[in-house]
Amino acid sequence: MSAASAPGRINVVTYNIHKGFSQFHRRMMLYELRDQLRLLDADIVFLQEVQGEHTLYAERIDNWPDEPQHDFLAAEVWQSTVYASNVMYEHGHHGNAILSRHPIGRAFNQDVTQLRFERRGLLHCAIGVPGWPAPVHCVCVHLSLFARSRRRQMDALARHLEGVVGDDSPLIIAGDFNDWRNEADAHLAQRLGLSEIFEGAAKTSGAPVRSFPATRPVLRLDRIYVRGLSVRQAMVHAGKPWSRISDHAALSALLDLSADEA
Repeated sequence: MSAASAPGRINVVTYNIHKGFSQFHRRMMLYELRDQLRLLDADIVFLQEVQGEHTLYAERIDNWPDEPQHDFLAAEVWQSTVYASNVMYEHGHHGNAILSRHPIGRAFNQDVTQLRFERRGLLHCAIGVPGWPAPVHCVCVHLSLFARSRRRQMDALARHLEGVVGDDSPLIIAGDFNDWRNEADAHLAQRLGLSEIFEGAAKTSGAPVRSFPATRPVLRLDRIYVRGLSVRQAMVHAGKPWSRISDHAALSALLDLSADEA
């Protein structure tokens, strides 16, 4: 059980893992990545750029895991996983994944591709946390590099959630937003009643933290938005050893179920 786990409390992490390679694809870093993720002691992990299969890497890299990356990373710690491939190619595919210590219920991958050369999906699942009166809805996102496409993707996500998730249901949307202009506040957060974790933890004046590149972050790309949850602690994991593992920093948050949801 997570050290952070207490009635009404969960620890969450989001991380763009760069398909298991260091910046510029210099080294395969899956084993170091697994060790660092476990040190964060998260209950729920949102991962982007997860390699579901790559037959060429499997042939050429001696210690390439036999199982998909999300299963390799989750082994013996996160009992429930869900993965959705978004980008398919001759030698494999990659996409988003969610790892959880608690049971994952129904899951749905929303295709929000706007450009033929940039396949995108939003992975939505419901997770039953022991002692909570209702499941927490979790969405792992990796949005477009282009502003117009991102706006359409956020609108599609909001419409989807408005149709299937009650207004009072606990909700977490986390991932790589590629949103250096911070347009998600107007296009998504206000519409769904979300707050960004660093705003909720009073760490910044409403602006998400810088998370890219991991060596010395200058761009605000990665986010965790929540509803029906209060933020006890929020952290950005940049610099060494994280900058050796991926080009993005990881974000983590310790969340309490809001009093009116308990």
